Amino acid sequence: MGYPTRSLRRLSCHLIVGLSATTAIAQTPSSGCGSKPLESGLYQMADGGQMRLYRLHVPASYDPAIPSPVVTIFHGWGGDENAFLGDESVLAEAEAHGYILVAPRGVGSEGGDNSYNSWTFRGSATGIGGDGQPICDPENTGDYGYASCQAAGADIARNSCSWTQCQTDDIGFVQELIADVSSKICIDEDRIFASGGSNGGMFTWELGQNPATAGTFRAIAPLIGLPHRGHLDGPGQTGLPVMLVTGTNDPTVPPGAWEDSAFTTTSDGDFYYYTGATAITRVWAETAGCSVAEPASTVDVGIEGIDCRSYCGVEGEGEMPSVMDCRADMAHEYDLPKTWPLILRFFDAQTQE
Repeated sequence: MGYPTRSLRRLSCHLIVGLSATTAIAQTPSSGCGSKPLESGLYQMADGGQMRLYRLHVPASYDPAIPSPVVTIFHGWGGDENAFLGDESVLAEAEAHGYILVAPRGVGSEGGDNSYNSWTFRGSATGIGGDGQPICDPENTGDYGYASCQAAGADIARNSCSWTQCQTDDIGFVQELIADVSSKICIDEDRIFASGGSNGGMFTWELGQNPATAGTFRAIAPLIGLPHRGHLDGPGQTGLPVMLVTGTNDPTVPPGAWEDSAFTTTSDGDFYYYTGATAITRVWAETAGCSVAEPASTVDVGIEGIDCRSYCGVEGEGEMPSVMDCRADMAHEYDLPKTWPLILRFFDAQTQE
């Protein structure tokens, strides 16, 4: 999949809004500030020859004259815009923190097929990882290939490990999605975040690693998703914070053992290969200027069943480092009542200056 060179327009007007006596947030209002307020609901936008859908949640505290932070959320394989926004705990936390939520729907194999909506990231459509090898063991993994990747002239899928759509450029779509939302509602372009689960979590890594989109986001938080083996890139823009949340009992996208930088393999009936959680967070920590010579230190987030560690230290109690590896006592699931509050706390921590 090619990467477009389009970039989002940044406005030059900056505001400073006080948080407390010692902290503040720099704001860049979008062109939608001052417009008639949008309501929470389902919206559509053009993406090439397709009409794409996204669900918008606007908190009750929204003021069209004050830029609000926004989280773009990407569902897992076969999901839709309700995967996260259909959970009351997600909406309740967004209300408490004042976040606008934007949850787009991926596309299926071809035409109007939306039965297996997905997000495409490096290796997922070609079936080849960053090391030039297949992203799965073809002899022990089912063929989940999409017709759009195998059609005559498409020449995308290289083997039966291919498992995501080839109808559209998801990187380009996200750029246009944010531009569309920015023009219709008052958001702070300095506080745009990305998160997603499973296939959407893997795509969230892609958004952070790709220079075309990395600069758009203040921080990212992939949930139960890792890049395929060989894609151990650091952030596409230096200094982009990340918090990874995985499940210690996850057979689909296992994080691997603490301090083990080897790649991991699924054990849920298929054999897909991913980077290990330690390996990818080490790379991002080094990019942030943190030493990885010693084991990652524990970060107490105060949530039972979640163990967070980081190579990047914090100075004050309750602070969060810019690169975190968090592992919850769960399988391949979101457990949103527990993980989502942590994700928004991490995003909050990255906006204080």
